[in-house]
Amino acid sequence: MTHNPFRNETGGRIDRNSPVGFEFNGRIYAGYDGDTLASALLANGVFLTARSFKYHRPRGVMGAGVEEPSCLVELLGADAGGNHAATTVRLQPGLRAKSVNCWPSPNFDLMSINQLFARFLPAGFYYKTFMWPNWHLFEPSIRRAAGLAAAPDDKIPDQHFETRYWYGDVLVVGGGPCGLLAALIASRSGARVMIVDDHPHPGGYLRASQTEIDGKPAMEWVAAVIAELDTNPEVTRLQDATAWGYRENNLLMITERSPAESHVFQRGWKARAGQVILATGAIERNLVFTNNDLPGIMLASAVQTYLHEFGVMPGRRVMIFANNSSAYALAHDLQADDLQAAGTAIAGIIDSRPADAIGAEKDGLEIPIYTAHQVTAAHGGKHLRALSIRADDGNIKRVDCDLLAVSGGWNPAVHLFSQARGTLAYDDELASFVPDKAAQRLACVGAAAGKMNLASALADTISTITASLGEDGFESPAFTMPISAASPDYHLHPLWHVDGMKPGDKAFVDIQNDVTLDDIGLAMREGFDTVEHVKRYTTAGMGIDQGKTGNVNVIGNIAEASAKSPGDIGTTTFRSPFTPVDFGSIAGHRNGATVLPFRHTPITQWNRDHGAVMYEAGARWQRPGYFPIEGGDMQDAINAEAEAVRYGVGVYDGSPLGKFDVSGRDAAAFIDLLYTNDFGDLEIGMGRYGIMLTDDGMILDDGVTFKLADNHYLMSTSTGFADLVYRHMDYLLQVECPGWQVWITPVTSQWCNATICGPNARDVVEALGTSIDISNEALPFMAMRDGIVADMPARICRVSFTGEVSFEINVWPRHAEAMWRRIMEIGAPFGIVPVGSETSHVLRVEKGFLSLGHEVDATADPYDLGIGWIMSRTKTHAIGRRSVDIRRSSGKPRRELVGLIPETNGELVPEGAPITPNGERVASEGFVSACVWSVVNKQVIALGLLTNGRARIGETIIIRDQERMIKAVVTKPCFHDPKGERLRG
Repeated sequence: MTHNPFRNETGGRIDRNSPVGFEFNGRIYAGYDGDTLASALLANGVFLTARSFKYHRPRGVMGAGVEEPSCLVELLGADAGGNHAATTVRLQPGLRAKSVNCWPSPNFDLMSINQLFARFLPAGFYYKTFMWPNWHLFEPSIRRAAGLAAAPDDKIPDQHFETRYWYGDVLVVGGGPCGLLAALIASRSGARVMIVDDHPHPGGYLRASQTEIDGKPAMEWVAAVIAELDTNPEVTRLQDATAWGYRENNLLMITERSPAESHVFQRGWKARAGQVILATGAIERNLVFTNNDLPGIMLASAVQTYLHEFGVMPGRRVMIFANNSSAYALAHDLQADDLQAAGTAIAGIIDSRPADAIGAEKDGLEIPIYTAHQVTAAHGGKHLRALSIRADDGNIKRVDCDLLAVSGGWNPAVHLFSQARGTLAYDDELASFVPDKAAQRLACVGAAAGKMNLASALADTISTITASLGEDGFESPAFTMPISAASPDYHLHPLWHVDGMKPGDKAFVDIQNDVTLDDIGLAMREGFDTVEHVKRYTTAGMGIDQGKTGNVNVIGNIAEASAKSPGDIGTTTFRSPFTPVDFGSIAGHRNGATVLPFRHTPITQWNRDHGAVMYEAGARWQRPGYFPIEGGDMQDAINAEAEAVRYGVGVYDGSPLGKFDVSGRDAAAFIDLLYTNDFGDLEIGMGRYGIMLTDDGMILDDGVTFKLADNHYLMSTSTGFADLVYRHMDYLLQVECPGWQVWITPVTSQWCNATICGPNARDVVEALGTSIDISNEALPFMAMRDGIVADMPARICRVSFTGEVSFEINVWPRHAEAMWRRIMEIGAPFGIVPVGSETSHVLRVEKGFLSLGHEVDATADPYDLGIGWIMSRTKTHAIGRRSVDIRRSSGKPRRELVGLIPETNGELVPEGAPITPNGERVASEGFVSACVWSVVNKQVIALGLLTNGRARIGETIIIRDQERMIKAVVTKPCFHDPKGERLRG
């Protein structure tokens, strides 16, 4: 580990007793617990950290939070991921990271040659330069060059994500002084409150200042507020959590990083409140001048943060360049005796405002103040070395420095307000956009509302939250306003860019995407003169940072070039997410039953007691996936269950299948309307497999329907689509056939089903004892009979999803557990095995039976799936049949169901893997819909949809699995008992 040459001897909120080692670009460095990667790099004197997007110019740390545009890194190892702002990466033991967009290193980047060709790479160059002979010839190279970090190659350990929901009275976004004050008042009124802060520790900008509240350090006031909030059971406080999306009806999307529970990596929250208070603060913006992107040029607020939060002084000779009063606070901080003694020198403040505009902010400063001056250029190669500054009389002088702190003013963080469809108004005094009219029940307070003075911000917060609580009937408690130390009023003169650039100079408006002032001018000269057009033509504001430090500068420069007010130009659309979000936190596991409770059969507890790994089988039904066996893995358990069904006997709980009782005068006609095949000649006591289509000819569901009596049917559907089928039938009867007399009764929960399957299934049923003749002659395949089984009323159906002789024993729920236990007891001498849904999947693939979640993909019709026989040509009416005929009349090649035998040495092919011509990276000609290990065939088999598949039996095709190409032989889709003799036995 190395020492920290730019770490102050004292100061900061880090734990100096807890050193942390980390790796950056292959070198080992040291930081402290509480550091970010950015602060640790600065402390170690690592200022060149990355290369820019287009020109590969040297870049370093510029900000201190989510606004960071320059210092993006790729995390390696267990934390693998690309394009993380180093300012938001918390230092932890073993952290490994590297620079992005450079090779072989940021110190020597071969692609920096792009700077020599900068004149040929203006805004939109790819639209105009690569049209001949064919854009697609150049597109792959341009897209490869356009990226920043690469997708991680390292295997990432399993990370646990979860989702939670919250509803309350007040939701406060922001953990600064105004956010804390709003949450405190709301909690004292008795409201249910949530406060969300994207920093690991509360306090907001107070952590980076020496402000006092109530006559003591502001952080002591923060600690007292937090202590009170944390003892209130009605307050939920999320730290290191970002509210990144604002939806309708005050629904906020939140990602909480590293919650207290160690097993949770990230937690996604969906929070809804009666009233939302946005205390999101403001973001400092950059100033636009030549070479304003050099390492060593930082936002003034960022320098303050590194100084007070992390004890880091990222320069020895400091200049400040500002157009407003806020930057003077940094100058006062830098005059501290300990910093001066450590060798920090303040070369001066360059203020673009005239002398008479500078007020009390300069009082007490003993440094040069260059009023009415501007920085025309920064000088240096890989780090700032000097500045050229120009007086209002045109004289230019050169000043040496290695750190320039810039402040172009402050932009209220209105992103969430705008996502909530609130409108913005341009404030001439702030030279920025502030909230105007809210479209939902929310309010902005503090800097987010344009209140840049702490005292006025706190007063505004009290009045706003008091009014909001009163609207909801809460009585605001008596409250003494915190007294903040006096601070100068905020004042600025807009400075959208510094004039006097020479040809070839680069002044960046959007630093992350390398958008220059010249690019803005070019876009406008070429007719793209609205802010949305400029954004898209130049890519300004389209980076990972979404232009947080540069967007208003873009608008200001468009306005200046158009001789308009920025308010007339308007803003671009603020879209979620506010910061990048892991997909895992969006799709995280829903902990518990949530809104829709899990549904259980009477056999669920028996399954759990016997170690079953439970799955959701659709429609929230819990069903065993497989039953683990001692000393074996999941595949071993599946193989054992499958072998039992193929060579002995197994039993599974089929209760979750959808079931409907359909009766009435027009029931027979209704069944014929629903299904594509003919049910008119179905005999009583027999069943028939059918396919149900939507109006546009897409497969809706499949299942077996039994005829109980004339105009009385028992319809079975898939588990997951039962509710959809019910809505479909209900719609038909109410809209299409309102005069028909049909009654539909859902009976899924009225019948439980234990399906005994396998060569020995009949023996087990006979041993149970039954009044029903179950011989093949008396109870053939697809027959149904009522009677007594094991001394209980039951209904036996001969239906098979496994391809083996099967007996579905249906009983009332109160008899289900007793029947199941009796089956397991009587079946024990026959070696009966409980079977899970994983094994059912294997068995149906061996038989080539279709599954709605696999082979049915909203493009395949019954002909494609090899069951064209089910499309009756004699029926006059069948929903969807005409749409199928029209679609097939085009004569275009169709994807057809085939079997596949992959050459994988026993390794399964991922479901969904594309089949491409000769394995090329082109449009696929099909995909793998299912892949399993077949216990019958002793090899991996698969089903898939392949263009003109049935004509390609015997052909070898190529399946792509990321970079791996897998050969597979095309076969017929049935791998076991193609004549169906076993299931009819």
